[in-house]
Amino acid sequence: MKKTVLLLVFVFVLVSVSSAQQVEPNWKSINQRGYPQWFADARLGIFVHWGLYSVPAYAGKEGYAEWFYRGLMTGDPGRRRIMSLYADTTLPVFEQYAELTKHWKAELWNPDEWAQLFKDAGARYVMLVTKHHDGYSLWDDPYQPTWNSTVIGPRRNIVEELTAAVRRKGMRMCFYYSLPEWTNPRHIWMQDPDKNIGDYVENYMVPQFKELVSRYHPSAIFADGDWQNTAKQFHAEELISWYYNTVGPDAIVNDRWGQGTQHGFRTPEYSAGISDQGGRPWAECRGIGRSFGFNRNEDIANFLTDRELIQHFCELVADGGGMTLNVGPMADGTIPFIQQERLLALGRWLKINGEAIYGSEPPDNGWRCQSVKVVKVFKRITKELPASDSISFDWVRNSPDPTIAVDGFSVIWEGTVTVPADGLYTLRIEADDEAAVTRGDDTLLYCNKAWADNDRAEKTLKLKQGQRLPLKVHFREKDLEASVRMTWSKDGGRFTPVPAVWNGTASSLQTTRCYTRRGDAFYILLFDRPGQQVKESLDFILPQEATIRLLGTNDTLPWKQDKGYLTTIDLANVNPDELNALDHVWVLKIDNFGGKYIFDN
Repeated sequence: MKKTVLLLVFVFVLVSVSSAQQVEPNWKSINQRGYPQWFADARLGIFVHWGLYSVPAYAGKEGYAEWFYRGLMTGDPGRRRIMSLYADTTLPVFEQYAELTKHWKAELWNPDEWAQLFKDAGARYVMLVTKHHDGYSLWDDPYQPTWNSTVIGPRRNIVEELTAAVRRKGMRMCFYYSLPEWTNPRHIWMQDPDKNIGDYVENYMVPQFKELVSRYHPSAIFADGDWQNTAKQFHAEELISWYYNTVGPDAIVNDRWGQGTQHGFRTPEYSAGISDQGGRPWAECRGIGRSFGFNRNEDIANFLTDRELIQHFCELVADGGGMTLNVGPMADGTIPFIQQERLLALGRWLKINGEAIYGSEPPDNGWRCQSVKVVKVFKRITKELPASDSISFDWVRNSPDPTIAVDGFSVIWEGTVTVPADGLYTLRIEADDEAAVTRGDDTLLYCNKAWADNDRAEKTLKLKQGQRLPLKVHFREKDLEASVRMTWSKDGGRFTPVPAVWNGTASSLQTTRCYTRRGDAFYILLFDRPGQQVKESLDFILPQEATIRLLGTNDTLPWKQDKGYLTTIDLANVNPDELNALDHVWVLKIDNFGGKYIFDN
């Protein structure tokens, strides 16, 4: 009787757990399911873009090398020139591209070495591109039986081998999966009408996705290529709920499942992150350089230095996010040395300071402005730009100067235009995100894409030959793309750049320190090497039992807090050898800080 009761209880619990895990194929049920904590705690993952595009390994100096096939589709002369080294460029594009399989050997690839490198970098998960937009699968894909890495190219199951290696090292394995394809005859993305994608989705994409997930059970899915179709067209609700029910409570998806997607961890790309996360986890995705796939055409200046990488990562974490940091291996399977060096530098820093990162959260200064989180301290920096004869800039994933922030920067150009002939001149300003043209105190033109969805403004002026027009062009960039262009047209003719000597000054805020907390520990992350004292206007009262130390050193530090809550931390007796061994970001840890903010009720 007792055995029967125990069996019934076991069955009841099993059924209850099974029922609790079921997610219905609708946004309400999917959102109620929430997100696993592991992703928010992990903070750092490694993206891997490796495929046929790694053979030519080519794009413009700030382009995406993994978009090589698209460049062939559009007739890009640079990509056609490189492709001519591998194939007859009079052939159809797919036949040209397929020739790359003869050159992708992966002869030096060792998945265990990759996994060890990623582990040494401090990563908690790995995000492998299992299939990019070219449709070439990196596993023995039954839905692409002649267009996958096990039958043509390296002749290895890259998904299976790397998944096993990553899991052996104790990291989570995650998959990037392109929803559309440029090469599929059922629907050629960016060529066939978007509305005709139904057959491709229902009879190819859905079963292919389910086959991949069923075999390998990835902890996360990073869907991509969604922006031209709706979430409904991609069957997003069906696939996300099915994935959650198949993999279980640790599964998580991103936010790129089509227009109308209402779920998933957010994925800012080459950005300063997200200050208002809206209750959803997020991780910026970016390369160490400007491309995801390996790009031989990149300049050394395109790559983040150790210091830039570590400080940028700290800023993301202080804002409550993380980073999925990309490596672009070469065709032979080796990861470029500059990328390895950056990963190992990040890993060395995390080995000392990881407790301020993993599982941390932003400090919540709840008394300020209805729970605004103050997580950074800034200083403003300015940079004089080289003179230019026109204003026509597109910084893509960049800013005017390496010392200027890639997001949230501004530029003011001054120039005097000499009118070449009498006529009606139409001035035009175009910008992403905000720009204005002023003459003295008058605003002639203003556009604002970020807030008003208006990326262009025009004004017609009657001007005389020889007239001198002193103008200022004001540009402000919010996030992501950064471009500005000013042109004019005489008497309704063609628009051309407005000629002048334009002298510009760029400015942005630069982080000097940021903060995280974890349980009863509070961390101050200093971007400048500390001197003998650090003064901090803390927003909480330190209890007498609080202790402070510099991570990477052994001794606790003397401190005092005055009546205005200014806290002075004394580092005069820190061992110089220990301090000299630290670099890039110095972390002060306050233990037992109590968490009682000054104006807590």
